[in-house]
Amino acid sequence: MSKFIFITGGVVSSLGKGIAAASIGRLLEARGLKTTLIKCDPYLNVDPGTMNPYQHGEVYVTEDGAETDLDLGHYERFTNAQVTKDSNITTGKIYYSVINKERRGDYLGKTVQIIPHITDEIKSSIKKVARERDVDVTIVEIGGTVGDIESLPFLEAIRQMRWELGESYAINIHVTLLPYIKSAGEQKTKPTQHSVGRLREIGIIPDILLCRTERPIVKEQREKIALFCNVDTGSVIEAVDVKYIYEVPLLFKKEGLDDLILKKLNLKSEDKDLEEWTNFVIKRIRNPGRDVKISVVGKYISLPDAYKSIYEALVHGGIANDARVIINRVDSEEIENGRIEKYLKGSQGILIPGGFGSRGIEGKIDAARYAREHNIPFLGICLGMQIATIEFTRNVCALKKANSTEFDKDTPNPVISLLEEQKDIKQMGATMRLGAYPCKVVKNSKSFQAYKKENVVERHRHRYEFNNRYRKSLEKKGLIFSGINTQDDLVEIIELKNHPWFVACQFHPEFKSKPDRAHPFFRNFIAASLEHNR
Repeated sequence: MSKFIFITGGVVSSLGKGIAAASIGRLLEARGLKTTLIKCDPYLNVDPGTMNPYQHGEVYVTEDGAETDLDLGHYERFTNAQVTKDSNITTGKIYYSVINKERRGDYLGKTVQIIPHITDEIKSSIKKVARERDVDVTIVEIGGTVGDIESLPFLEAIRQMRWELGESYAINIHVTLLPYIKSAGEQKTKPTQHSVGRLREIGIIPDILLCRTERPIVKEQREKIALFCNVDTGSVIEAVDVKYIYEVPLLFKKEGLDDLILKKLNLKSEDKDLEEWTNFVIKRIRNPGRDVKISVVGKYISLPDAYKSIYEALVHGGIANDARVIINRVDSEEIENGRIEKYLKGSQGILIPGGFGSRGIEGKIDAARYAREHNIPFLGICLGMQIATIEFTRNVCALKKANSTEFDKDTPNPVISLLEEQKDIKQMGATMRLGAYPCKVVKNSKSFQAYKKENVVERHRHRYEFNNRYRKSLEKKGLIFSGINTQDDLVEIIELKNHPWFVACQFHPEFKSKPDRAHPFFRNFIAASLEHNR
């Protein structure tokens, strides 16, 4: 039977519960334990698929085609666990399931209530993941902060689980804020005390406190927190700010968090270090041999979390090439109307990520043209591939009105058009082409040089596709179709002849990149960018 770690947070949001959960998973895997991770989100949306990135950040796509919270990306990047649609439990999913059961008559004769029906559904969903993965430890992150009305059913559910399972089978790790008041020259423990107090009011007594802080915690402060929060001093763990998120497992290891967790869960395992993680990741991040400037041209640039996996995959590509990636974030609307030199001059590589809607599209097309004409290494992802196709069709094939039907329904040259399977769809949620699909890579291409194999599987999230009516005419002008989904005859990857490195793909390679195993496209894109302007 799996044991459980429930991770909660207090005081403010964005304390890094997701990074903490992923780092704990990394530590436990290093001790030889098999883990899985779950994110419980308190919003009423069934999933984040229809949310604006400014509202929620990026939508992370799993292998089985679920649109999920971005924290699941951290889980997969830090650990060997593969998350699925069941790894993201939302209030919307829980209520949807309970209401469907009520309509079927499963609760016939009963009044359906938050307790026990909603909380039972939450517990059942958590236990299902633990049972199906057959793991030693299941790490469950509860979204939001203690005191939020939306989170209460989840907190009550984990309170019940801890009581039902017993203290050696389930523990609570509470992430809280230890602010430093500069004018007073003091760290303040009161927010942590109040947060733990709210948690105890609903019946959850934390076993371990992770204190987010700008500065190290002095002994007196640890003792004060322990006294007022009813934990022993050794269970007050310092989570001081770090420059790179991949340093967090090392920080927790230094604090003895893995030993503490194993002791509280009554688990025994070999004490291993994180030498491999340190050697292949941390040393290269901290002390890279060179720098490379990559311009990311997007429409959600003002919110870093909107392209979280893209930025992390670029870092991974840098690690693989012993290089520090300096990311130049460019709003695609800013480079319209002839201002492209101001924003892209000096770029060693240009990346256009995914997105939806017509805003900023012409700026992205200008960026793709700039990369093509100036022989700057280019990587287009999802919408980025469609943008590269439109640009090539307009400016190389002289079809000046070429476009996607997403942006111009009446375009005379719909080089990108709606998937046939999407034309009759009315509902927006979870109806795109989602999840893993196969791709056959053409030999003697830059894509094949990257993958070093002919058959690959990659994750998708899109409604629009390359229009095969234009394939032959674009091939004649020098566009290479180097990746094809042979099942449905869909274009997956395009490249340019006579260019140092110009590759664009319909799928999302960033979702399968890890710090110690960079995705082949990001690894080779950074390698090519390092060669530019040498």
